[in-house]
Amino acid sequence: MVAAVIVGFLVNLTILGPLRHVVAQEQLRATYAEQLAGGMAPVSEGDYNNVLLNDGDPVARLEIPALGVNEIVAEGTSSAVLAKGPGHRRDTALPGQSGAVVLMGRAAAFGGPFSRIQELPPGETISVITGQGEHIYRVTGVRYAGDPAPPAITTGTGRLVLETARGGPFMPSGIVRVDADLVSAVQPNGARLTSYTTLPAEDRELASDPTTAWALVFALQFLILAEIGTVWAYRQFGWRKVWAVAVPVILLSGVLVADQITHLLPNLM
Repeated sequence: MVAAVIVGFLVNLTILGPLRHVVAQEQLRATYAEQLAGGMAPVSEGDYNNVLLNDGDPVARLEIPALGVNEIVAEGTSSAVLAKGPGHRRDTALPGQSGAVVLMGRAAAFGGPFSRIQELPPGETISVITGQGEHIYRVTGVRYAGDPAPPAITTGTGRLVLETARGGPFMPSGIVRVDADLVSAVQPNGARLTSYTTLPAEDRELASDPTTAWALVFALQFLILAEIGTVWAYRQFGWRKVWAVAVPVILLSGVLVADQITHLLPNLM
């Protein structure tokens, strides 16, 4: 059982994770393109019917030409959302609007879309497309723990903050932030229900997501049943007749368990 979980964990992070990221991005891209074409892309925390956006709903398209980044940004920053790509922190403004905009992305797992943001030099441009048009930001600097924060944002200006984990691959030791000032026209702010004090704990930097722990329990039960069934079948029919069915089932159960375990790991990893 331990071997199945370890193998499933490695497969999930190195093979299935990046594949899931690509598939999720294609689905988000198609949905968001349709919303943009129909003038229904969200410009606040609610959709065009003023219904609160779900975690994982697309809200922007992020392009960083210097890094080859072209990602659809989803609403929310929990571990599950960031498995799909960059996420928008709910308590901040949308790109192009006045105030601070925080976008978080993974550094290594699930494609690592923000793995190289610390390489962005001052003056580099970032483009973000939302339901209010295209917005251009110019990088002002990179920040690590202990570095001074940039000047406070004044009324009628905007700032984009990109956040990811620093440290070795899959071994986060802190947070790296890239600041960029809005140089295109400032757009009106949309209504926002979430504030910093009401932001869910799983949406904060380097947080885990225990809200799906129930799924981990079911995955572990499936793994145990698979192991028990394999032992029983081995005693009844012998290993030659059992291995072709048992090995894929056990590996699948290990991947399911590992997938739920990754939700409990830091969301920026």
